[in-house]
Amino acid sequence: MAIELFHNHKSTCSQKVRLCLAEKDLPWANRHIDIGKEENLTPEFLAINPNGVVPALRHNGRNVIESSVIVEYLDEVFSSGASLTPEDPVDRANMRAWMRFIDEVPSMAVRVPSFQLVIKKRFDNMTEEEYQDFVHRNPVRNDFFRRLGRTGFSDAEYEEALERLRRTFQRMEDALQEHDRICGPDYTLAEICLIPTFQRLEDLGLGDMWTPYPIVTTWFERTRERPSYGAAYYSGSKLFDEDIEES
Repeated sequence: MAIELFHNHKSTCSQKVRLCLAEKDLPWANRHIDIGKEENLTPEFLAINPNGVVPALRHNGRNVIESSVIVEYLDEVFSSGASLTPEDPVDRANMRAWMRFIDEVPSMAVRVPSFQLVIKKRFDNMTEEEYQDFVHRNPVRNDFFRRLGRTGFSDAEYEEALERLRRTFQRMEDALQEHDRICGPDYTLAEICLIPTFQRLEDLGLGDMWTPYPIVTTWFERTRERPSYGAAYYSGSKLFDEDIEES
């Protein structure tokens, strides 16, 4: 198998890459990384991705990391399936600007309710020493975990994260006034990078956040009708799905 995906079923960044693989109709070998068992922090995985986060892609023995980079790589290298990058240079630049915005704003913001409402619970049984050791061993997210702490984010930080998400929905609502898609008439990598944020919020019971934005609501409903959505969000891949038994 030429493509190996080192991913976690419920990781939003992993879901992004699985959506792209499905759109490109590419077969891939499943290399599941159990975050709860800290398999992402093992020397074996850190040799693949020194950042210690999923996903990572191995193609013909060479590693590609960072989910937004991976999806651009897949669309650039493989001609199968539909092109996910606009032909028009301005539309293409707009898509890349959106992808940078998505990485910096909604993708970061959605981590706050994810960790506050669900993931923080895994730290409840840790001693302070164990928690500080865990923070220290995370190569790129140690600052995030220090901010989170064992007691979670403050009310002000939590509300600020939700406000950043609302600003994202408004920006989308404005962009979708002219076209059915974020960056023009076609489905692009920008859509792929946005969908996991919406699905995670819905999993957290926050799916009413985009209700005041009717065009965005229609956009999300339409994206979920694509076959790639079902391929990426298989049973066991949403936040509160029963965990999949790995053989």
